[in-house]
Amino acid sequence: MASINSTSRVLSGMRPTGRLHLGHYHGVLKNWIRLQQEFDCYFFVADWHALTTHYEDPHIIAESVWEMVIDWLAAGVNPGSAQLFIQSHVPEHAELHLLLSMLTPLGWLERVPSYKDQQEKLRERDLATYGFLGYPLLQSADILIYGADKVPVGEDQVAHVELTREVARRFNHLYGREQGYEAAAEAAIKKMGKKNAKLYRELLKRYQEQGDHQAVEVAQALLAEQQNLALSDRERLLGFLEGGGRMILTEPSALLSPASKMPGLDGQKMSKSYHNTISLREAPEDVQEKLRTMPTDPARVRRTDPGNPDVCPVWQLHQVYSDDTQKAWVREGCSSAGIGCLECKQLIIDSVLAELKPIQERARDYERDPGRVRAIIHEGSEVARDVARQTLDEVRQVMGLKY
Repeated sequence: MASINSTSRVLSGMRPTGRLHLGHYHGVLKNWIRLQQEFDCYFFVADWHALTTHYEDPHIIAESVWEMVIDWLAAGVNPGSAQLFIQSHVPEHAELHLLLSMLTPLGWLERVPSYKDQQEKLRERDLATYGFLGYPLLQSADILIYGADKVPVGEDQVAHVELTREVARRFNHLYGREQGYEAAAEAAIKKMGKKNAKLYRELLKRYQEQGDHQAVEVAQALLAEQQNLALSDRERLLGFLEGGGRMILTEPSALLSPASKMPGLDGQKMSKSYHNTISLREAPEDVQEKLRTMPTDPARVRRTDPGNPDVCPVWQLHQVYSDDTQKAWVREGCSSAGIGCLECKQLIIDSVLAELKPIQERARDYERDPGRVRAIIHEGSEVARDVARQTLDEVRQVMGLKY
C-alpha cells in the first residue's frame, strides 16, 4: 500500500561492537552521512539485538555502545541532522514487537535466510532461543514504529525488509478497517469539497473498475494537497481507493547500500573476526606498521622481481584510496619492478592517515566530554520515543487495547 506522507524517513541501526574500523566507515557511515542530508534519519544502537547472540556475556555491551557512538559522531554523523538513540531507551520497540508476534506466522520467521546462516556461523553459541528466532520481527518493529519508508541495507538484509513489508501488510489488513470504515471514508470525501470529491470518485472508479494504476498516483497527489483533511483521513481515503483499509503501519522499501569496497589487511573483507582491521582511532604509528607489513605479491621475493598488482592485497587498497594517475604509476612500477613494495604502500599510508586525522581529532573531543555524548543520545532517544509513542498509541487503539 502506498503512503501519502511526503517526507521520507530512513531508519538504520548497528549492533554495538565497540570501536569501529575502516570497513564500517566505508560500508555504513559514509552512506549515513550522505542520507542525513537528504532524508529524515533515525540511527540507533541495536543493543537488544546484541543480546540475541551475546545474552550470556552482556557486560561487554555497555562499553561497546559508547565507543561506537563516539565513532559515529567523529566520522560525521550529525545529531543536528539525524536522531541518534539507543534501542533499549525506547521500550515501545519491545511492546510493538510483542503485539506483532501475536499475528506473525511462525513459518515467516523460520524461512528468513539469515536464521539458518547465523546458526551455522555461530555454532559455538546456544542460539536455540526465541530471541534469536524472533530478532527479524524485532527488527520489523524497529522500522515500523517510526513509519520509516526507506531502510538502507546490504543485499543480505533485503529479506528482513521484505518480512517487515509482509508484517505491515498483514497488520493493516487485519486492523485497518475500523468499525464504520466506509462511512468514515465517505465523510472524509465530503470534506474535500465538491470539485475534489468528484475527482476522487472518478479516480476511485478508474482504479477499481478499470485497473488504472496511474489513477492511484494521481489520487495520492490529490490527497497530499488536501490541507483540510487530517492525516488519518488521508490515509483512510488512500486505503479506500486501493480496496484495503487505512494504512496504520507503513510498508518500507529496501534502500540498497553501496557494497563496501574496503578490504582488510590480508585482502579478505575487513572484519574483526579476521583480525585484519584498521580502527578509526588506531594510533598513526600502528597504522603505518600494519600497512608496511601487509602481504604483497608472493612472486616479488626481491626488489628487482616484477610483480602482478592483481594478486596483491595492497592493490585492493589503491582501488579505494588512489586516483587514476596514482594507480597507473603503481601498476607500471610494480609490473616492471620500477618501484618497491614500500614505495607502493607509502601512498596508501599517507591516504589512510589523512582520512583518519580529522576523525581522530573529533573523537578526542568527544572522549574528553562523555557527558556531551550521553546528552546527544538522551535527546535523540526522547525525540524517538515521542514518535514511537504516537505509532504505538494508534496500534493499541486498532487492536482494541485502549479501554
